[in-house]
Amino acid sequence: MQGNRSNERQGRADRLSAFSDGVIAVIITIMVLELRPPDQPSLAALAALWPTAISYAVSYLFIAIIWINHHHLMRFVREPTNRLIWLNFLHLFMISLVPFATQWVARTGLAAIPVMAYALVFVCVDAAYLTFERAVMAQADCSQVPPEAQRRARIRSGLALAIFAAAGVAAIAFPVAGLALICVALSFFVRPEVRGLRLAVAAPPRGQRSPRAIQRKRLKALKTRSFAA
Repeated sequence: MQGNRSNERQGRADRLSAFSDGVIAVIITIMVLELRPPDQPSLAALAALWPTAISYAVSYLFIAIIWINHHHLMRFVREPTNRLIWLNFLHLFMISLVPFATQWVARTGLAAIPVMAYALVFVCVDAAYLTFERAVMAQADCSQVPPEAQRRARIRSGLALAIFAAAGVAAIAFPVAGLALICVALSFFVRPEVRGLRLAVAAPPRGQRSPRAIQRKRLKALKTRSFAA
């Protein structure tokens, strides 16, 4: 009975993760579809699209970092409570604003107000992620995520949030500097694990499969079901 409940909880966590992956994939697709080639067959026409290239590259890096960190966090979800699910939806909603802000920055050639709005979207996404991260860490086993790791993760997220906010303020007078500050804040999350403190993964009891083996089995089952459908 207890095993069935555990499998049901894990199944809900897998569905939450799969749904988030799908939404993020759609957001990247929308960004790609917004790219337009130049009308003229010349390098000068291509070079004129530099604001589009920069804004797309930064946004793509941002979404890639979001996915990596979200995937990392989902490892520690024991029970996808209603609160956790709604926080995840809030996070995805904020991410869905990235293509709009990206296009505004690109079409206006990195103008001050669009870059400020772009930074504000990053602030909203990071704030939503910070809330989601705290909810997940509240469920995490201390043997896997020591208190020191949780403390450093909170400091990192708070510092990134402050830099995103500073980028929005700087963009009013210096849009390029604002965009540079955004890139600085993103560099904090290239690795989902906190620097200098690798998260521990407790070894499974004898005769019990490791979490990674269980995850591989679940993914294989999901693929089998997809092909059967």
